[in-house]
Amino acid sequence: MRTIGIIGAGEVGSQLARAAVTHGYQVVIANSRGPETLTRLVDELGPSARAATAADAAEAGDFVIIAVPLKPVNDMPVEQLAGKIVLDTNNYMPWRDGHFPAVDSGEKTVHELRQEQLPASKVAKAFTHIQAPRLFLSASPPGTPGRHALSVSSNYPEAVELVTRLYDEFGFDTVDNSPLSESWRSGPGQPAWQSHAHQTRERLAANLANARRIKYPVRG
Repeated sequence: MRTIGIIGAGEVGSQLARAAVTHGYQVVIANSRGPETLTRLVDELGPSARAATAADAAEAGDFVIIAVPLKPVNDMPVEQLAGKIVLDTNNYMPWRDGHFPAVDSGEKTVHELRQEQLPASKVAKAFTHIQAPRLFLSASPPGTPGRHALSVSSNYPEAVELVTRLYDEFGFDTVDNSPLSESWRSGPGQPAWQSHAHQTRERLAANLANARRIKYPVRG
């Protein structure tokens, strides 16, 4: 699985594309404004990358990264994402995206809502509690003492396995924080979020365990 579709070319999507190309992946990247607006990014990424529509990026990817916020009405290419593992980098930020009552009440997580919008896909929460520049700054080879760790949440073991492998390639250890109903533990305001600059696997596991429900998610 060496082709990654990326939907979203903002700070997170662009940096994930850079990391993917660096590690030998082909990248097909899309944004909301059209492939012609991604010329500069694709030129920077080189021959391993091309721009496309969201539907084409979803179709081309062996797996797909969604690097855009969740919308109340699904705007993702459901048909093209069917049967694929989808990495969702979204965080619940109501001051940016508006409120989702089911998330505010603790009934569901924003990633469970993404899974509901993509019922034939296998959604995993990934790359959500690391700032984009640290995808390079904090990366280190396997076995490095005190290696930076990231969490993954999914209802599908095969999605967790893929993300774990990808994290390791990109330079990070993994803590499995599954299923998606537990994905709130690494969200804004939680210990894992606040320790984004660096946390080992052991520290991250403790931070996830120490998370507490925040009725109305806060900045930072």
